[in-house]
Amino acid sequence: MSFNEFPSRLLENAVNEFASLPGVGRKTALRLVMNLLRRDTEEVRRFGESIIKLHEEIHYCKICHNISDTEICNICNDGKRERTVICVVESIQDVMAIENTRQFKGLYHVLGGIISPIDGIGPSDLKIDSLEEKVKDGGIKEIIFALSTTMEGDTTNYYLYKRLNKYNTSLTTLARGVAIGDELEYTDEITLGRAINNRNPYQQ
Repeated sequence: MSFNEFPSRLLENAVNEFASLPGVGRKTALRLVMNLLRRDTEEVRRFGESIIKLHEEIHYCKICHNISDTEICNICNDGKRERTVICVVESIQDVMAIENTRQFKGLYHVLGGIISPIDGIGPSDLKIDSLEEKVKDGGIKEIIFALSTTMEGDTTNYYLYKRLNKYNTSLTTLARGVAIGDELEYTDEITLGRAINNRNPYQQ
């Protein structure tokens, strides 16, 4: 869609911004922008301010790297959680997916991605050093590798295993109720809950 097809440069600029989001094509972006135009000014202002406040005021938990309104997230602050078990996930969306199963009572560690050389993501780009520090400090009985069952996820699992295997900590992985090639955040809650409860010792 070229500029000549837009009756307004302001409209085009807004469409371009929405279309820059992953998974949003230009037709979808145009529908979203037109929807905002039909809303009253106060509603649109709240929408814009919520995005600005999100970007400027959001915290990443100092302990697990989850998104939070404070320096330490609600999960890490919860005294009822099992503090000797850490579930390692790729993203914040994966924390939300596992929490929705209501089957896991331990803590999390968000890596912020997985090893993917084709995308230029290596171990140094992930929150791996801080995970090793937690294990090295002692008191952690189990580390659960809860990464996507893709080649990149398996590569990351293996790398973590090599880094953490020297410590006296049980290393487990999700049961293969999660189909090979699946991304965790799109797995249904029942399957994911069973995979957590029936986890297996990690094997190379």
